[in-house]
Amino acid sequence: MINVTAKTPWKDHLGDLPMHLDYFDGTMYDAVKNIANKYPDYIAFDFMGKSTTYKKLVEQIEVCAKALKTIGVREGDKVTIAMPNCPQSIYLFYAVNLVGGIANMIHPLSAENEIEFYLNESESVTAITLDQFYHKFEHVRHNTKVVNIIIASIKDELSQPIKAGYMLTSGRKIAKIPDDAPVIRWDEFMKLSKHCFYNYRVDKKSEDPAVILYSGGTTGTTKGIVLTNKNFNALGQQVIAANPMFRPGDKMLSAMPIFHGFGLGVCIHTMLCSGGRCILVPRFTPKSYAKDLVKNKCNFIAGVPTLYEALLRLPGMEKADLSCLKGVFSGGDSLSIELKKKLDKFLYDHNARIQVREGYGTTETVTACCLTPSHMSKEGSIGLPFPDTYIKIVEPDTDKELPYGEEGEILLAGPTVMKEYMGHPEETAKTLRTHADGLTWVYTGDLGIMDPEGFVYFKGRAKRMIVTSGYNVYPAQIENILDAHELVQMSCVIGVPDPYKMQKVKAFVKLVPEAEANEETKELLLEYCRKNIAKYAMPYDISFKDEMPKTLVGKVAYRILEEEEISKLKESEEREKEQVVNA
Repeated sequence: MINVTAKTPWKDHLGDLPMHLDYFDGTMYDAVKNIANKYPDYIAFDFMGKSTTYKKLVEQIEVCAKALKTIGVREGDKVTIAMPNCPQSIYLFYAVNLVGGIANMIHPLSAENEIEFYLNESESVTAITLDQFYHKFEHVRHNTKVVNIIIASIKDELSQPIKAGYMLTSGRKIAKIPDDAPVIRWDEFMKLSKHCFYNYRVDKKSEDPAVILYSGGTTGTTKGIVLTNKNFNALGQQVIAANPMFRPGDKMLSAMPIFHGFGLGVCIHTMLCSGGRCILVPRFTPKSYAKDLVKNKCNFIAGVPTLYEALLRLPGMEKADLSCLKGVFSGGDSLSIELKKKLDKFLYDHNARIQVREGYGTTETVTACCLTPSHMSKEGSIGLPFPDTYIKIVEPDTDKELPYGEEGEILLAGPTVMKEYMGHPEETAKTLRTHADGLTWVYTGDLGIMDPEGFVYFKGRAKRMIVTSGYNVYPAQIENILDAHELVQMSCVIGVPDPYKMQKVKAFVKLVPEAEANEETKELLLEYCRKNIAKYAMPYDISFKDEMPKTLVGKVAYRILEEEEISKLKESEEREKEQVVNA
């Protein structure tokens, strides 16, 4: 059996670092509580200039847990959290864990229909979101089993001077919620804890379900990925083991969102179960990211290639001192060799003594399960597996392992592998398969190769997927939405290369015979999409086609449309070059 773990790569390359770890046997809350007992006065997180200690964090989590118990949340109940990275989302996430519930993490910018789907798919009984998203939830709640909606506000967690400024700017744009709205405001919710005197803690095991994250899986159909306490706690220990330079108190710029495995697993839980300090960023822009990085002298940053591409172009970074950095991680999409070279030079020019380290993973394993070692890298490689994580390359959709250097499907196994796809046993069986070695393997649908030293190289996606600004977008989902419109006979969605987003979403539509292909129809379809598709997945354009190109078996030949768009982009670039030369 050709298996990267046989070479114990981390042990070989990082001296005494153990290949195997002793994993914490408890819940996510227990892991954070242990750290709070050890470092009560350390800062757990900073939010817009306001710091919260580990002692205060645990106190607030327990108040929140009592309030959840008071409103009727019981063991096994699902609670939907549709929040940015802010204190309330942290408190509620761990409070749900403390009362034995399951946190259903969703994007707050999801369209109304998507929110309804997530609430029903998870059978959530409670939901929390920000005041600015209240109306989306209120429009769909009557179609769900949700009993209580908790409404939080960014202003509630701000210091007084910053709160005043917020209310004069961003706060003014938020539509007022009616006084008699059937919701529980955050302050009222926390006060309900006074009515719970005991019995709010529920003893759960490390193998128990704790979190639901969403992914398209291998079919492109949205499914809830059920993850356990151990999945998250093991990830935290693996990340720290792979970064021996980490010390309690080190700062992580937590800009990756809490509803994403990368943000929740690496930027938040890994830090909070290890004594780290999260710099919470509720609303990300490249400019705010750069400002927070420099101002807070962050030790670790994590992001997607598009973020780093934007960082390189910011004019305010010329004199930035980045000597504070111990680790820069890139994930969510392939980091091109050219971008890595540019970023490494940028770090060197700004006094950083490190280079960017690329990782790889899937939501089915929480997030990263492989990372470039801190002291060495190979051009084009996504690194080595974490301790106790196994990777092998097989002939796609089989268990036949391939020799080093041959391209095949990437399979993953280890302590972060998901429990199941919620309510999709057939899809679970396709994705999780137990082999003769006794391990349960995740069939990723991604293609790659492995070299004799165990380094893995990502070569492409076997499944049809668009990655835009680090988010996975599944064309089949958008096509299903478009095809449901009365004016659409057929649609096809592709990813178009983009220098900032890596890819942007474009839709092609064949209209029904009686519909007119004009700007009015296009705007009608785009407005329909805005109501049904998350903002990050929205097509930037819709092109009308009299006929779609077809494959030999009659399917829409989306690759032909992709090639046509790439050809148009190249022609446009050539014209621009000619204009510059002629000028």
